[in-house]
Amino acid sequence: MATWQEFEKAAPDLAASVRARFEAAETHVLATLRADGSPRVSGSEVDFLGPDLSFGSMLNAVKARDLRRDGRCAIHAHPADGDAKVAGIAVEITDPAEKERYTTGTEPPGDFHAFRLDLREAVLTTVEGEEMVIRSWRPGAPPRTFRRT
Repeated sequence: MATWQEFEKAAPDLAASVRARFEAAETHVLATLRADGSPRVSGSEVDFLGPDLSFGSMLNAVKARDLRRDGRCAIHAHPADGDAKVAGIAVEITDPAEKERYTTGTEPPGDFHAFRLDLREAVLTTVEGEEMVIRSWRPGAPPRTFRRT
């Protein structure tokens, strides 16, 4: 697994393109796992704070309960000029001092859940001419590009 900063160092061009997709819209789709293993999708916002991609939740929301039980998740950027997705393990920030560093001023009033993503995969899919181009990265491996016509 890797931090966002490690992704930026390993694959700077791809990381910049994926980040631009996430920064192009305010809300995205977060996929979590329910207790029975079935998927759940929820709206979510992401932030790039320090070395991490981070996101939050209202206190005791079902997506937060999902992530506390099983941190595996994926986040799909609002699609437009490219389809960006990241996947990994959500790690809850519980230390009050550390949690304070992850606040951006857009949190709901009162307490909330804060998570950072331990990144396992990033994917950017675009259309170039007549080709679908899929660029992907995983920690410890160079970026890969696949083309489909």
